[in-house]
Amino acid sequence: MERWYLATLLSLILHQIDAAFWHEWDMFRVPGGVQGFLVFNLVAVGVLLHGYRQVVLAKPSARAYAVVCGATGMATAGIHVLFAAAGHEKFHLPLSIAALAACLLAGAGLLLTTLRRRP
Repeated sequence: MERWYLATLLSLILHQIDAAFWHEWDMFRVPGGVQGFLVFNLVAVGVLLHGYRQVVLAKPSARAYAVVCGATGMATAGIHVLFAAAGHEKFHLPLSIAALAACLLAGAGLLLTTLRRRP
């Protein structure tokens, strides 16, 4: 579970770096623009990093954090597929697509691994 969590977390962080380039806060109409985007990332990355610590230390909450992280990775990819289908032309560079694919694959791997493990 630890490796899948780390892969998902790194994919999500890479995507958020890319999202800053594409001004993702405009796509989502984030209140406060870039400032709101930064606050969102402060909270989201903080929670996911705390979750990684729970996984590494094999804490009872590790499973719940792993489900959240895996679902976040898959949802991130899914949301951007919907944006692309709606005609948005952002995130179409090869590494942007690769980062989103990594979010999907790592997130799915994390969810499958986590849900197969006994609590």
